[in-house]
Amino acid sequence: MTKPVSITPDIAAIIAPRVESTPLVQISNVWKKRGNNVVLKGVDMDVHHGKVVCLLGPSGAGKSTLLRCINAIELPDRGIIYIDGEAIGARREGARFIRLPEREISRQRADIGMVFQNFNLFPHLSVLENIIDAPIRVRGESKATATERAYELLERVGLANKAKSYPRHLSGGQQQRIAIARALAMRPKLMLFDEPTSALDPHLTDEVLDVMKGLAAAGMTMIVVTHEIHFARQVADIAAVMADGVIIEMGPSKDVLTRPSDPRTRKFLARSLQEDH
Repeated sequence: MTKPVSITPDIAAIIAPRVESTPLVQISNVWKKRGNNVVLKGVDMDVHHGKVVCLLGPSGAGKSTLLRCINAIELPDRGIIYIDGEAIGARREGARFIRLPEREISRQRADIGMVFQNFNLFPHLSVLENIIDAPIRVRGESKATATERAYELLERVGLANKAKSYPRHLSGGQQQRIAIARALAMRPKLMLFDEPTSALDPHLTDEVLDVMKGLAAAGMTMIVVTHEIHFARQVADIAAVMADGVIIEMGPSKDVLTRPSDPRTRKFLARSLQEDH
């Protein structure tokens, strides 16, 4: 296990959003269909600044699709998602929402960091180049500014000595920590994690979860799709359990994960604990 990552005040200033009473994320009646399969069926959820929400549930429940809608990789068929009061991927015209041009969606997406299961690093770029690419190209930062921040973030994820390495020379756990640093380099308002440890060998999982714990401690708003029940118990403020395209139970993680009220949640947690052992 890697040493838990501590986030110093200067780094916290880079990654932590302000704390406000209005939700940072507002998901309202979101539906999504693929072919004849309705993946999301009227999902509602608010996420407040500085909170960590863990999305749990069986495969096919709609968790990853919901994340992709939050990040506007996919757009809902019905319903709307607001980030910091701005409708994502759409603008209101009267009673309807009209899809935004891709350039506008890309601008919005720059405020949302997303870490995928399979890292998605650019294989032809070094670690440092992977991290500074978007801040320079999208944010318009100077190379010097982006590089300075990249080294700060590499230090925080415990990989300062890997700046000149290429992804193929790194372990899966190292690649995922680089992916987190790359997302943070954009100074996102929100971090999304889609099963960030599912592609890792068990002995590499802790080093990624330790970095995520450090982000949570620093006040980063996070929505995490995970099968790591122990991690959710330690870090999540809110646990939301999905099944068949809907949220079947949501509340303080200590309540949902220790005293679930829905029998489907109890069944899912029991199966997950059996698999862990």
